[in-house]
Amino acid sequence: MGVLLTPIAVRHPTTLEAIRGRSIAIDGNLELYQFLSIMRTRDGTPLQDSQGRITSHLNGLVFRTTRLIADYEIRPVFVFDGPPPKLKWAEIRKRREVREKSQREYQVAVASGDTSTAWSKAVMTSRLTRPMVEEAKTLLGLLGIPWIQAPSEGEAQAAFLARRGDVWAAGSKDYDSLLFGAPRMVRFLAVSSTEFLPSQGRSRYVAPEVLDLEENLAYLGLTRDQLIDVAILVGTDFNEGVKGIGPKTAVKPIREWKSLEGAPAEVSAALPETLEAIRSFFANPPVSTESVPALRSPDERAVFRFLCEEREFSRDRVQKAIERLHHTGGRQSTLDI
Repeated sequence: MGVLLTPIAVRHPTTLEAIRGRSIAIDGNLELYQFLSIMRTRDGTPLQDSQGRITSHLNGLVFRTTRLIADYEIRPVFVFDGPPPKLKWAEIRKRREVREKSQREYQVAVASGDTSTAWSKAVMTSRLTRPMVEEAKTLLGLLGIPWIQAPSEGEAQAAFLARRGDVWAAGSKDYDSLLFGAPRMVRFLAVSSTEFLPSQGRSRYVAPEVLDLEENLAYLGLTRDQLIDVAILVGTDFNEGVKGIGPKTAVKPIREWKSLEGAPAEVSAALPETLEAIRSFFANPPVSTESVPALRSPDERAVFRFLCEEREFSRDRVQKAIERLHHTGGRQSTLDI
């Protein structure tokens, strides 16, 4: 889920046309999870082949991602999570409990014929498995779309690629990219992007957004280290945050205290024991320094074999997706601002 910074972040709504030609490092696990969440039948059942194997994540990659490349010349570099840090284990357990609760509620809704509720609950039951990630990597390779394996958090790796200048921005819905030091990030990077609102049981259209780290720090009057302290007060994937403190109420105290070391006793007592480990992870996360692979032409025969023969995708639709990639092959991405 990441840290909630929406109320205080400077976000610039944009269009896919405005970021045409850019190279963007995409949080692969989050992207696949979103495909799994929204690509479902009316009652919430994920897309599957005749053997019951889920195909929603593959569907999103081959049909939605190829449109970003072909229609807007956007050059994605998918970055996949490595093993989660121990700091995140509690959050992972919490997510599992939410997913299990939603699964029970989904089954009740299906049994009662309430397809609207069933769909909204099904979205929250999505589970991205290791085999799904490996299938996605295989498909990306066959399509010629580059991907990188991160040693830990994919968002940290994407931020590193953006800082190094390999890509124009990190692409993720979560604001953690800023905490990891991405100089620029793009949220909601998709054709007709939607965001599911669990509390309202519906989805809404959202325009892509661009955020600049230095602009946000200047606006808030904070350093990056202080922004990390703000996030810790609010709550991250590594700690719950301090009760009663939200994004808007966290900024001013951090400016006054300079850091969490200056916090009053009642706040200090509520801080996690792992404070220094969390700070260190955001400031200097483990990353891979491997170079970014180049975009290649798709292996057409292998794509047909993988998607059509093995996963029962429509040959006509896959053919159109491959043709889109062929028409954009060899063009250079834009890295300048």
